[in-house]
Amino acid sequence: MDAIDPHARSLRGRTDYSRRALLTTGLGTGFALAVLPVSAETITTDADGLTAGDVTIPVKDGQIPGYRAMPAKGGPFPTVIVIQEVFGLHEHIKDMCRRFAKVGYFAVAPALYSRLPDVTKLTDMQEVIKVSAQAPEALVMSDLDATLAWARRSGKADTRRLGVTGFCRGGSYTWLYATHNPHVKAAVAWYGPLVCPNADQPPISLVDATKDLKVPVLGLYGAADQGIPAADVEKFRDGLRKSKKTVQFVIYPDAPHGFNADYRPSYRPDAAKDGWKRLLAWFKKYGAA
Repeated sequence: MDAIDPHARSLRGRTDYSRRALLTTGLGTGFALAVLPVSAETITTDADGLTAGDVTIPVKDGQIPGYRAMPAKGGPFPTVIVIQEVFGLHEHIKDMCRRFAKVGYFAVAPALYSRLPDVTKLTDMQEVIKVSAQAPEALVMSDLDATLAWARRSGKADTRRLGVTGFCRGGSYTWLYATHNPHVKAAVAWYGPLVCPNADQPPISLVDATKDLKVPVLGLYGAADQGIPAADVEKFRDGLRKSKKTVQFVIYPDAPHGFNADYRPSYRPDAAKDGWKRLLAWFKKYGAA
């Protein structure tokens, strides 16, 4: 696969998860309302040479929407599951799928909060956080398993070469999925909070949850992240090293939370570009390319 540099272009009550039938609507277009207006630096990756668009993914209680991008010709392709931010499956995550497809991947992003009120339509950040916190970790892991099974059945995804990456809350889910699924070859977590909400259960501490980490993980964090202190990231890193896990951390000086989010003021091109290169190299090194 040839490398490409995308940076050269510029609640209302508890949700009932026990229901047997899950009805979902199609994905919207554009960015989550809570992040508007979008930055002038926003990267838009075209779909030339790709097969890209919304898909429907069967899950244990019905179906959820997703977004898939892959090269228009050839295959099967190495596979990457792209895990959404707290803002849901909006345009930035879809664009990340297209960026992966441009370098030869079958990339798929499931809408993990589709059973909840649509977080992409919420304008208040605190409401977004409240709604997204209702997602049970076990159900998120199950939906990621279902996404992988759907990709395998497509005939276009070589799921033996499987990478996982996620951003913000999706970065936390990346750590958890790398602990949950031993078949992942490599994972890259972008600024994933070290404590993850878990519906009505106690919050999940990544320090505790990753004791049985099963696959190599690269953690990308910002030293200026106000919500994830660099000192806490360093303690997390040191603990994993002591347990002899295959991990690597990069903490970018002066980079805030969301430094890869080119559609927001938090974007830091140098850190984002370096993180992308490191991700591709990490996937290649551990068999996800």
